[in-house]
Amino acid sequence: MGHTSSSNFFNIKKILGLETLSIKKLTLLGFSLVALPLVAALLYSAAQINQLSNQSEDAIFNAAEFTETTKQLSELLVKMERYASQSIVLKNKELTNNYFAEEEILLNLISKSLVNHHDTQLKKMSGQFLNEIKVINTLLSPNNKQTLYLTQLQDQFKLLAKTNQRINQRSNELIYNQARNVKTSAKTVRQTMLNSLLIIPVTILIAIFFIIIITKPLKKLIAQIQQLEQGNFEHKINLKSSPEVNEIVDALEVMRTRLHALELQKSSFIRHISHELKTPLAAIREGTELLYDNSVGALNPDQQEISDIIRTSVSRLQRLIEDLLDFNIVLDSTSLQDSEKLIVTQVITNVLKERKLDIKRKSLNIQTSFSNIAIYSNAKQLAVILDNLLSNAIKYSPEYSAISITTTLHNEELLITLSDQGMGLNEQVINKVFDAFYQGPAPQGNEIKGSGLGLTIVKELLMRINGDISVSSKTQEPSGTTFTLKIPRAFSLEN
Repeated sequence: MGHTSSSNFFNIKKILGLETLSIKKLTLLGFSLVALPLVAALLYSAAQINQLSNQSEDAIFNAAEFTETTKQLSELLVKMERYASQSIVLKNKELTNNYFAEEEILLNLISKSLVNHHDTQLKKMSGQFLNEIKVINTLLSPNNKQTLYLTQLQDQFKLLAKTNQRINQRSNELIYNQARNVKTSAKTVRQTMLNSLLIIPVTILIAIFFIIIITKPLKKLIAQIQQLEQGNFEHKINLKSSPEVNEIVDALEVMRTRLHALELQKSSFIRHISHELKTPLAAIREGTELLYDNSVGALNPDQQEISDIIRTSVSRLQRLIEDLLDFNIVLDSTSLQDSEKLIVTQVITNVLKERKLDIKRKSLNIQTSFSNIAIYSNAKQLAVILDNLLSNAIKYSPEYSAISITTTLHNEELLITLSDQGMGLNEQVINKVFDAFYQGPAPQGNEIKGSGLGLTIVKELLMRINGDISVSSKTQEPSGTTFTLKIPRAFSLEN
């Protein structure tokens, strides 16, 4: 299933022509595809909001204009009716002139605000209003020879008042309709903006798609680099992707080839020189043993002392050569990559059995606390790691002291702690303890130095199985050193 989805993913890349694009172009393309929908949605929303703003502005302006117009009409009608009525009663020409002055103001107001309005009903009402004004104008005209009665004039003004009321009602209806349209438009804009939010998941998916395109080959490249880090120089680095990644792959392949050649040369040299040294060394050791045992004649005390020094040095040299060969075999063996299910307790128990005589010789007390844990790893590698750590603890432990070994499981990692009660290590020694051929201070009562390769082998093997090791130590009483191992792919057997 995973393989199929991965194949489909790369088929999409080929179809879209993205496989050969550089990381720079992919990044620019991805940014553009993410930004364009967001910018388009933003511009569309801004246009909608601007339209709503203009519509709201028009509605407010029209409402204010209608309100002011109807107010002025009502006030002018009151004045006109008063002047007209008084002019009839008092027969005063000046009052008639005042009426006509107010009438002119009213006609200008209607022609400016109502007659040319786009609303048909309002235009019709305005025309009717003007006709009714003309009737009154005719009645008050000096050319009118008929007798004008006050009741007749008041009836005509009542008609004007009714028409004015209808104009007010229509104006209110228009204001209400505009307000309703603004509300509808606002709702539409709000819905549009909510709908535009759907673009965000789309842009996120586009971003994720391009992130996968860019990072997937990089992750594969990291896996290849980790193989080199673990000393696996045999598998060719083969990855086709963007031009930048291809350049890195080519450079890594050249480096892998050279490292592999150097590794083979190093292993061959160490193996050859070690075997070449062992042959004459065996003869030197055999001769030294004959001299030391007085097999070719008795030696005086000075000669005996010199013979003992030679014998000790030859033994140390032989151990160094053997450790060097073991170190070379451990680092060069490809079979050590094989993994199997191991019961951790059994592996530790077997290592303790191998070191039984050394433990007994110093009367050491082995304290254990084991959890029921299994691990997928290489049996020989794990045994070599534990044996080197145990050998180191035995070497630095004083007689009749204790060595504790515990195993626990944490987040699918095996934690092994091995503690001794030796003299401890200072910070300077801890920083160098895993360096090849580094030899710390010799333990009390043991003047023969080791090869300095034991902890280097431990560190190297742990790196090959993606494990880790840390050291903590105290030089003051109660002194001692604790090594903590972390090894992945562990699980409990109790489930």
